[in-house]
Amino acid sequence: MRKMAMSLITLLLVFFLAACSGGPPAATSDGGPATSTPAAESPKKDPVELVMYSWRTEDKDAYTKIIAAFEKQNPHIKVKFKPFKSTEYNTILTNTLTAGSGVDILQLRPYTIATSIADGGYLLPLDEIKGVSEIAKDYLDAARGSDGKVYGVPLSINSAIIFYNKQLFADHGVQPPETWDEFIEVCKTLKDKGITPIAQSGKAAYLLSIAHSIFVPSSLGGNDAVEQMLKGDLTFTDPAFLDSIKQMQELAPYFPQDFIAIEDKDAQALFYTGKAAMYINGSYRLETFEKYNPDMKLDFIPSLAKEKGGDTPMVNWVDGSIAKATKHPEEAKVFIEFLASQEFGQMFSDELNRLSAIPNVTPKDPLVQKMTQLSEKSMVPFLMLVHFGEGTPTTKTTFEDSLQGMYINKLTVEQVAEATKASADKWFKPAK
Repeated sequence: MRKMAMSLITLLLVFFLAACSGGPPAATSDGGPATSTPAAESPKKDPVELVMYSWRTEDKDAYTKIIAAFEKQNPHIKVKFKPFKSTEYNTILTNTLTAGSGVDILQLRPYTIATSIADGGYLLPLDEIKGVSEIAKDYLDAARGSDGKVYGVPLSINSAIIFYNKQLFADHGVQPPETWDEFIEVCKTLKDKGITPIAQSGKAAYLLSIAHSIFVPSSLGGNDAVEQMLKGDLTFTDPAFLDSIKQMQELAPYFPQDFIAIEDKDAQALFYTGKAAMYINGSYRLETFEKYNPDMKLDFIPSLAKEKGGDTPMVNWVDGSIAKATKHPEEAKVFIEFLASQEFGQMFSDELNRLSAIPNVTPKDPLVQKMTQLSEKSMVPFLMLVHFGEGTPTTKTTFEDSLQGMYINKLTVEQVAEATKASADKWFKPAK
């Protein structure tokens, strides 16, 4: 069983060093510095360009500033940030790694995906990279291969949250809900007043499981329930989990019309333009909203309690990583060291309004500070991602696709649960 500590943490970006074969590629005359070159002559090194893949197109401006800082310190190394559409990224990543060319540093999703890529011989271990050993072990656990080595540098801790427009809430006389019943009452009130309660997109199915994770504590429970799931004492067809699916079904009238066909960027726009009162996704969307509507009075709800006054934990998970498949291993390692530094961690947090996993980084954004405080108080894992991300297709994917089927009236609540359990039964072994 994975340690609970690991399951309670999330990293957004993990930077990996990847090799086309099982071991690191040899330095070439135009790729790595000659071993006899004195440090004082480093400016004379041949220029090298590292290509960096990402699925975070919205982070381009921030990385332009961050990379400029790195290049100022390392003038012979140029880094080209090349983001792709998130929904197309996995295919691009697979093809690139298989081909063994075209990328030096790349963002890679964590947990099972990170482990499988590492086990496939595409990644170089980072245990000896300066700064890695100073990062919390619980964070590093999400970027390990089956051999126990670290293949990624965790950079950001993410949370699933309900963003809400404080001004719309105040204008329509509603208070932030604490329980499921209060949440539904808020949704009803807003809808009756002509406001879309929740700007939810369902076209990308993963967004549905993020939303579901918010409501698990109010139906299934917190960490005790997670432990029961991992021991096999609680399954996907038990009443408590069925209740969480029923809650998702109950929310449908409060989503935009035809939300299954809506892109997430359109759902975001509904929220930051004031046409919807709430939006559910990862904490990484904070930067988007503060960019497009800096005057918006914004806050968030961590999760919902089972009863009034009960625990409302932060739902945390690891959301990604970066890998290296390169002819320039030495230069790539220099960049990785920079990504593991406090300097980078602080810039990352400041530019993107995110909580960095690098030690001694203090968020400047008040809402990120609030996320930090609430996470320290109480947090639970994103259950489907952290613990049920295996299988072909993964149990998480089966669950998400089944939720889509429920929303288009192809599957019942019970069928969603049965399909998810059937997927898990193929590979999941309860802890003894």
